[in-house]
Amino acid sequence: MQDIFERITQNPGPLGQFADYGEGYFIFPRLEGPIGPRMKFQGKEVIFWSANDYLGLCNHPEVLKTDAEAAAKYGMFYPMGARAMSGETEEHLKLERELAKFVQKESAYLLNFGYQGMFSTIQALVTRNDVIVYDADSHACIVDGVRLHFGKSFTYRHNDIKSLEKNLQRATKVAEDSGGGILVITEGVFGMRGQQGKLREICALKKKYHFRLLVDDAHGFGTLGKTGAGTGEEQECQDQIDVYFSTFAKSMAGFGAFIAGNKEIIRYLKFNLRSQIFAKSLTMPMVIGGLKRLELLRTRPEIKARLWDNVHKLQNGLKEQGFDLGDTNTCVTPVMIQGDPVEATFLVKDLRENYGIFTSVVVYPVIPKGMILLRLIPTASHTDTEINETLAAFKFIYGKLISGVYKKQAENFIKEQNLEFKAI
Repeated sequence: MQDIFERITQNPGPLGQFADYGEGYFIFPRLEGPIGPRMKFQGKEVIFWSANDYLGLCNHPEVLKTDAEAAAKYGMFYPMGARAMSGETEEHLKLERELAKFVQKESAYLLNFGYQGMFSTIQALVTRNDVIVYDADSHACIVDGVRLHFGKSFTYRHNDIKSLEKNLQRATKVAEDSGGGILVITEGVFGMRGQQGKLREICALKKKYHFRLLVDDAHGFGTLGKTGAGTGEEQECQDQIDVYFSTFAKSMAGFGAFIAGNKEIIRYLKFNLRSQIFAKSLTMPMVIGGLKRLELLRTRPEIKARLWDNVHKLQNGLKEQGFDLGDTNTCVTPVMIQGDPVEATFLVKDLRENYGIFTSVVVYPVIPKGMILLRLIPTASHTDTEINETLAAFKFIYGKLISGVYKKQAENFIKEQNLEFKAI
């Protein structure tokens, strides 16, 4: 028999093995100051491209004022109880009504957290007789929700409608035998590589197969669609999304989330989502602050327009320099290169230390093995100066990258420090 802690010590995990090498700098980096286009890192000012504050609402004066007034009036913990017991207020109901109207659904329900809310929604929607079919590149919250499912599940190749249809055929046979139904899950925007989910094509399959559709639109809400209602609005199929999910942690610059859909289904979820029934209510400052943020989404279209102006400037500039951004068609700006995690750290350190550019580095298991992804998130707050400085920095590192400078640095470092990392 092996001791559990002994196993953990011997195998800290694919990212945990880099803890001594990278914690506090590459993994769990410590930034200082208010969130914005420029922050402090390791005592130096850097242009910050790693906040999902798409619309720049984190420091919007109206948002800050509303949050402060709500906190002063109610404190940070009111209401002190689960909504089912003692935590329901008119403000919670008002925000739900406004969210439902904004995303063109009958009803909405607030969730305390996006990650927790998504996997709990999946758990509540299906029984062991039902079948889940989901995109292979789905966010971890979806994957974990599927893991909680006691019934069958199938993955289809990322954004591959032929693969989806093949798996719908398999799911249909299983559901016919079990007497259950089928739930298809995808993302509106895939947050690592920036592609929109093929919602229109998925919805078209409803003519051939009987299933319900759950969409995680965390990165689409507020950024896509004529009014900002998300990827479904962008692709003109919002009405065919059965359960719409989004978080407040992106365009709404806060915490919490919501689900929206048919009134009866949302009511069912309200009475059956264990993560909400047994958790205290979303705090009043976030609820009242959420109403202000939603008001700005509705009434200030120039904010979203400024965001997209910055997106185009950044992405077009990177493409002109030869960088591979994949097939992103959203604000998410992934710079994809081949390499290993240690090589990636030398590139990122060069960007941060010598050029004052802070961007996230993503490696396996978040993305496929052998790939390094530098993810930039342009916001409405970034200026032309910051975009141009960033493009100039990437131009300098491109030559080092293709000539193998960072790869050589990584090899020498590992040899000099006598380090050994397991291949991932």
